[in-house]
Amino acid sequence: MGTASTNSTKPAMRDSLIAAAFQLFLERGYEQTTVEDIVTLAGVGRRSFFRYFPSKEDVVFPDHEQCLDDMTRFLAASADSDDPIVRVCGAARLVMRMYAENPTFSVQRYRLTREVAGLRTYELSVVWRYEKTLGDYLRTRWADRRDGTLRANVVAAAVVAAHNHALRHWLRSGGEGDPLAAVDEALEFVRATWSSAPAPDAPAEETEDVVVVITKRSTPMWRVVREVESSLGEG
Repeated sequence: MGTASTNSTKPAMRDSLIAAAFQLFLERGYEQTTVEDIVTLAGVGRRSFFRYFPSKEDVVFPDHEQCLDDMTRFLAASADSDDPIVRVCGAARLVMRMYAENPTFSVQRYRLTREVAGLRTYELSVVWRYEKTLGDYLRTRWADRRDGTLRANVVAAAVVAAHNHALRHWLRSGGEGDPLAAVDEALEFVRATWSSAPAPDAPAEETEDVVVVITKRSTPMWRVVREVESSLGEG
């Protein structure tokens, strides 16, 4: 009973700190808000803040560590038979789902990061960690390819770019529409471009017959043509 009570209190305190932080960021501005201001509004001690967030920047991105962990476990659970590109696209979809779970918060954070240079830098470091996680997985899967490292780096970057294209469009719209459908469309572009598996319903390539005729240089052309026609069953 005591353990259950403690576990249920922790997320509530964490959420209170996030809510207090964003209320102050929106009212006063990010730079003008201190950690002391946040803990005072949340009604907790300073030590409680740093128990959940190493810095003020981390309270702006409270869900990325968990999402990175989810992505890592998702990729680790991949079977050898899985298409690596399909798998990394599925991993990127986890990130979009995280944003989509709380549209209001996601849009507020997007607007805040556009205004604060330090947060944009922090966000880029988070994006780099996602890309590195995807790249590490792909390099392992393509370790036997001569171009494995290059291919892994390029595909990981393409997946992140496609995801961010859909994400930014959704955030700029104020969170309108279906972000998961948008990211699926963007990621399908990457899959179709880089996957070695054929696209569904792709028409089979037509093959042509090749006939090789060995003859003397002095053989008349009409006889060569007749031999070719005979080989093809024509005439």
